[in-house]
Amino acid sequence: MAEHLDLRTLGDLLHHYPRRYAERGELTALSELPLDEHVTVVAQVADARVHTFNQGRGRRLEVTITDGSGRLQLVFFGKGVHKPHKELLPGTRAMFAGKVSVFNRRLQLAHPAYELLGAEGGTADAVDAFAARLIPIYPACRQMESWKISKAVDAVLDRAADAPDPLPRTLREGRGMTTLPDALRRIHRPRTRADVERARERLKWDEAFVLQVALARRRYAETQLPAVARRPVPGGLLDAFDARLPFTLTEGQQKVSREIFDDLATEHPMHRLLQGEVGSGKTMVALRAMLAVVDAGGQAALLAPTEVLAQQHHRSVTEMMGDLAERGMLGGADHATGVVLLTGSMGAAARRRALLDLATGEAGIVIGTHALIEDKVAFHDLGLVVVDEQHRFGVEQRDALRSKGSRPPHLLVMTATPIPRTVAMTVFGDLETSVLDQLPAGRSPIATHVVPAADKPHFLARAWERVREEVAGGHQAYVVCPRIGDEAEDARAGKGAEGDAERRPPLAVLETAEQLSGGPLAGLEVAVLHGRMAPDDKDAVMRRFAAGEVDVLVATTVVEVGVNVPNATAMVIMDADRFGVSQLHQLRGRVGRGSAPGLCLLVSEMPEASPARARLAAVAATLDGFELSRIDLEQRREGDVLGQAQSGVRSSLRMLAVIEDEEVIAAAREEAVAVVREDPGLSGLPALRSALDALLDAERESYLDKG
Repeated sequence: MAEHLDLRTLGDLLHHYPRRYAERGELTALSELPLDEHVTVVAQVADARVHTFNQGRGRRLEVTITDGSGRLQLVFFGKGVHKPHKELLPGTRAMFAGKVSVFNRRLQLAHPAYELLGAEGGTADAVDAFAARLIPIYPACRQMESWKISKAVDAVLDRAADAPDPLPRTLREGRGMTTLPDALRRIHRPRTRADVERARERLKWDEAFVLQVALARRRYAETQLPAVARRPVPGGLLDAFDARLPFTLTEGQQKVSREIFDDLATEHPMHRLLQGEVGSGKTMVALRAMLAVVDAGGQAALLAPTEVLAQQHHRSVTEMMGDLAERGMLGGADHATGVVLLTGSMGAAARRRALLDLATGEAGIVIGTHALIEDKVAFHDLGLVVVDEQHRFGVEQRDALRSKGSRPPHLLVMTATPIPRTVAMTVFGDLETSVLDQLPAGRSPIATHVVPAADKPHFLARAWERVREEVAGGHQAYVVCPRIGDEAEDARAGKGAEGDAERRPPLAVLETAEQLSGGPLAGLEVAVLHGRMAPDDKDAVMRRFAAGEVDVLVATTVVEVGVNVPNATAMVIMDADRFGVSQLHQLRGRVGRGSAPGLCLLVSEMPEASPARARLAAVAATLDGFELSRIDLEQRREGDVLGQAQSGVRSSLRMLAVIEDEEVIAAAREEAVAVVREDPGLSGLPALRSALDALLDAERESYLDKG
């Protein structure tokens, strides 16, 4: 169990809950079995026949099982025929487990394991275990079938009486919840569906409450750290910058700025998440916060995930600030500051100059990549760290930058990926949250359409005509491909989004650009952009595209965030089904940034009835990033929410569904805050402390400490 299902302790086994339950007399739906997955089904034998081949030397047993509507074939070969031939007689009910495959266009299980149920030949133990009860079906694998897990649970279930209860008694009784031992008995051996629901309600609270206590303690600890208050200074850089703005800030930008300025004025570190729609003006809000910190005598650092994005940020910030960013330069404003770029590919002379400006305080703002984190980088007085697209950085990287201040700097985390409220309360639960959901005036609508390249190839031809029309109208276009394109990458190109091994490799930038230049986009100025280009080459391409010298930019997802070319009005995303919902929304946000309307075309060869096409249809149907983020999350496993991508550890959520259980999470957060406020060290709640210790292994504790 330890090796195959990561069940190493008694507690792991007791918290390995059934995935679903089958009732005696109820037959399992066989028509919805997922291909290539290990499944457990409860069904009845319809017929069984032995076939011989190789002049009688070989034997094959074919057993057909039914759920009353659909059918599934079981196949046994050779010496494995004898026992099932005797036991799997028509009318026999059993649990079957195996990997679903297809043979002759029919679903089948080859050599499945099985356990007989009831008086048709099952053992006395099996009859007793399942008599008059729901049959638990556990998450299982080939090496450990569901019924073997069930027997292991039987052997230890009495020990559940000793399980320490993490919920404070007053909380449990106040909300009318059962005890933990009772919940474990009900979830593993329910007699009714009501037993299951009562157990689920309690176990969801365990997961939500323990996690929220961990996050509440983190927030409480932040309030105990000292930080330098950074209050805006009247008549400084910020006022001069605001006076030059050619537009009025949106109500949302003003509200979020007030929240940030209030945090900066306190003597403990700000720890805030700024999330907002593509193009909602997060960079403007972050820049005003950085200027306020510079006015207060400190420095600000903006950490970007890629060199392309760092260069883009540096270019846009210096353009927005004008002579306010030209300290020490001829023509610079009287109270200007320095804005420097620091990336790993900079020349030695430019790097030395940037490092000196940071150390002396000449540069009030630095924008860079992970190069900012290196030991040689020293700040005069780091007051604010802004992290862009924080999910792309490791915990250690963020912590290394925060440690460069003499006191903990204030932290502002930005993401353009809209996050449902419940996810924000879990994944980012140690951060206060600000939301920008209002687009600035002047942003144009974006029309999105799915282009079914396989069903209707003339639609793809029309897509290239639309690109030519946009260019003829004085605009520009992006073409986005899933990969760059070289022999090594071709060898690594695996299965497609639908898991079909026979799908061709995903389309690549280099080949696509060549085909377009010599075909449907011949005569247009086509350039390529991808992550393996030299930084100077990438910057040169982006500058040419921004200047209007390139008609069509064929790129990978390096253009996903931060790239701002208002004249680009069209985007064609090739093999769009290979991207996630939120990623497609981010990419789409690169067009429609000027006065002309935007057009996004999602090209796919997947069939119309496939889940992939359903995802693309969802993207085409709405521009609401928060709605799309819910769809994206619903299509992924809960483990992805708190798993490797966000926290660097395996998910602790087994029962809690962060989208469906919003009320539980919100209530648990309130209760957790009250408990931590009353007893920050949890000295009076030893069972809760033990549950926290189990949740916060060394790696997760590190994540929360450094988040």
